Amino acid sequence: MELTQNCTIENHSLYQFFSSIMILEFVLALPLNITVLYILIFKFRFWRGNDVFLLNLVLADLLLLICLPVKLAAYKQGLRRSKENMVCKAMLFMLFLNRGASIAFLTVISVDRYFNVVHPQKKNFLKALKRSPHISVLIWLLLLPLTIPTMLKAFECCNSHNRGEEDNFTDTLREVVFFTQILIPFFILVFCTVQVVRRLKRKTVGDRTKLRRAVFLVTSVVLVFSFCFLPCAISRMVLLIFRVQEMFDEETTAVQVFDGLMVFSYMDCLLDPLVYCFCSARFKKLYISNICPFLLPKKKPKPETSQTAETHCERS
Repeated sequence: MELTQNCTIENHSLYQFFSSIMILEFVLALPLNITVLYILIFKFRFWRGNDVFLLNLVLADLLLLICLPVKLAAYKQGLRRSKENMVCKAMLFMLFLNRGASIAFLTVISVDRYFNVVHPQKKNFLKALKRSPHISVLIWLLLLPLTIPTMLKAFECCNSHNRGEEDNFTDTLREVVFFTQILIPFFILVFCTVQVVRRLKRKTVGDRTKLRRAVFLVTSVVLVFSFCFLPCAISRMVLLIFRVQEMFDEETTAVQVFDGLMVFSYMDCLLDPLVYCFCSARFKKLYISNICPFLLPKKKPKPETSQTAETHCERS
């Protein structure tokens, strides 16, 4: 019991590896998201249609990146959490908020593309859906009460269902929020992806380029979701089963697996830009031309025509 309740790190080499992964994620993701934010605000009309969802997705990723240095400092001190209880709860609040926002906006983007492709005749629904600023504000407001359970009481190591406590209502509520905000959107994303792919297979005439782009978009969202969020939910479920059944050795291993998968879940800050590119070809062109102009193909000089050659001869 003391081992599983203790916040100290047992396998220091393993958590040093986790720290290295977080440093790499932070170094790569921070400039990437800052440049994406710059393009969206100053070069892109993000307030039109679907693009404002991308802006909110970037903001959610930046919220996560703010948390990484604090978590790194704790790992360097040989702890799974900060020594300060309020810092621990604030970190968990930010992580819940980021995860909920990322999942919500990824889901909204996929649902919007699903209705554009599969049900283009439902204009009234699409018109309401594309009031993006209103929906974005509503999503953030709904996420706040769902995230507040992380701040309601002190808990050892930011874990749930600590032993020796009779009242586990807050812990149960926290876990319900954690699982529902991952599992329900996952099934929605899979449904949207399957329907869009079926629509592509049924379409035999007409322009298929936009339809293929929609397939790439929803498929990339499902892949990002499956890689970043789903493994954390599964490992968290296994960890809670071991904790409730008081399987101490298994729980110690499950804690390390869960911490590792949480670290790898932060990769969504690097993978989300793929969604930006699949969402808008115009954004991709703007980003490359402004941030990475060396990737643009070099324009070949136009050959001189016979008329311009004669003009040069006459001038000479």
